[in-house]
Amino acid sequence: MQNIDRLLPILTGQPVIPVVAVDTADEGVNLARALAAGGLRAIEVTMRTPAALDAIAAIVADVPDAICGAGTILNPDHYKAAVKAGSKFIVSPGATVELLDTARDSEIPFLPGSATPSELLAMMQEGYEILKFFPAEQSGGLAYLKALAPVLQGLKFCPTGGVSPDNAKDYLALPNVICVGGSWVAPKALIKAGRWDEITALAANAAGMGA
Repeated sequence: MQNIDRLLPILTGQPVIPVVAVDTADEGVNLARALAAGGLRAIEVTMRTPAALDAIAAIVADVPDAICGAGTILNPDHYKAAVKAGSKFIVSPGATVELLDTARDSEIPFLPGSATPSELLAMMQEGYEILKFFPAEQSGGLAYLKALAPVLQGLKFCPTGGVSPDNAKDYLALPNVICVGGSWVAPKALIKAGRWDEITALAANAAGMGA
């Protein structure tokens, strides 16, 4: 089960979900505070660095304004560890039988990635209504999602991968897009330099894209 009642408010609460990688727990906390101050409360901390789980736990403990999820979840061990760290939602680039089984046994909502028509039909049969579309630009982008809309009317997407300030509004204008995921709101250089005010400004700009 996707636990849609928990997932939907997170994804509809802001037009852009920041997709970030951090190297320390302190980085994660400061970043989450900066993003929340700009209006992006939900944040996806990817499991691409050794500090990811510590960062998620620290954000959950120290940044009550944030809604911290875990991304780049590749297997059940990732899923369970992210839930134990306090993740409020789980994001994966794809879906496997093992991940779907783990999600079925968890109260934490799951946003799995799917792209091809066969994958999308399979996820609909599993009861999923909202999916990550990844990598968005490389998989056909706006034209692809536009073509899917009249055929798979029950599905909504969060496109991620190649989404930027230049095309985010175009994605958000599609009837089957509920939000987008992007890393541009938290550039690595700004994180490393501790330029949190600039990240807050980027977040505020992104938060206004759904208006």
